[in-house]
Amino acid sequence: MAARSAFPIICRLASPYRSRFQLSPFNLFSDARSVTYMPRPGDGAPRAVTLIPGDGIGPLVTNAVEQVMEALHAPVYFERYDVHGNMKQVPREVMESIFKNKVCLKGGLMTPMGGGVSSLNVQLRKELDLYASLVNCFNFPGLLTRHENVDIAVIRENTEGEYAGLEHEVIPGVVESLKVITKFSSERIAKYAFEYAYLNNRKKVTAVHKANIMKLADGLFLESCREVATQYPIIQYNEVIVDNCCMQLVSKPEQFDVMVTPNLYGNLVANTAAGLAGGTGLMPGGNVGADHAIFEQGASAGNVGNEKIVEQKKANPVALLLSSAMMLRHLQFPSFADRLENAVKRVIMEDKCRTKDLGGNCTTQDVVDAVIAFLD
Repeated sequence: MAARSAFPIICRLASPYRSRFQLSPFNLFSDARSVTYMPRPGDGAPRAVTLIPGDGIGPLVTNAVEQVMEALHAPVYFERYDVHGNMKQVPREVMESIFKNKVCLKGGLMTPMGGGVSSLNVQLRKELDLYASLVNCFNFPGLLTRHENVDIAVIRENTEGEYAGLEHEVIPGVVESLKVITKFSSERIAKYAFEYAYLNNRKKVTAVHKANIMKLADGLFLESCREVATQYPIIQYNEVIVDNCCMQLVSKPEQFDVMVTPNLYGNLVANTAAGLAGGTGLMPGGNVGADHAIFEQGASAGNVGNEKIVEQKKANPVALLLSSAMMLRHLQFPSFADRLENAVKRVIMEDKCRTKDLGGNCTTQDVVDAVIAFLD
């Protein structure tokens, strides 16, 4: 049975405008309201959002979002369901809630290593056809990192590749795992990447591949990207082999803008880029298809956390707070998303309240209180 909390939420994955984090503090934290936004009648009606707290730090950080949304008076209310990674499948009532609401906010779900239990994260993406994963990796003003001017959007095909789950034991001691790449899925993820770049004033799309070895599978992915690129002449297009991509990322990440990848490579690239820009506790993300969207912490590494962090209640809620801002924009509540983003960025810039992963010693609740204090 879903528990409904009596307050709102909202966002847009490929926003028609993009808040760049390199803006000056004056512009970044301006209190000026937009003079060009005209909502349609009924746009302020509260929206239901399916909430899955998940495992590990999930309940901590989803509770942080609930508190901030209540303080924002955002036009959203949650339908909460307990789902855990050791379940054999996502309960039917949860799927029905997502089908109805179209939008879900999710904490991390543990994926058991080996054995016969499949990943519920993958199950959700396949059943809802959430074919595009978006992870934003960027520098925060006031947070010192090894590299500056990092502002990368990693767009990953979410439904096939090595994650197709087609594995079997040929004979004892020999396992075959199939990598599936299709023209249909490659074209639609390439279209999403170029459309995202176009809508967000991005200048370049880089396709990540291993077509020098996997000539048919990754060759088909590249061919699809090249065909779509011809439809967007104002956007620069280039390609990089995945191993060279990793080296380039850790040496000169500022050269990348939008990156489009097959499934497995995207997971590796997004987590690497997140680590360069400040850590997995900061980077927002979402998964979107034609009809549904799930918002969660962008980089998968550490999204469940460890037992000590859970016991001490010191999980970093920033990634999920920003993912919820993406959700607000997806639901077309841009002013609420702006207020939430600005409050989070002010907390980080002020450098008085940070969790352990950012060099501080604050609890999750400390960060929540600081964010709420900065809501204008």
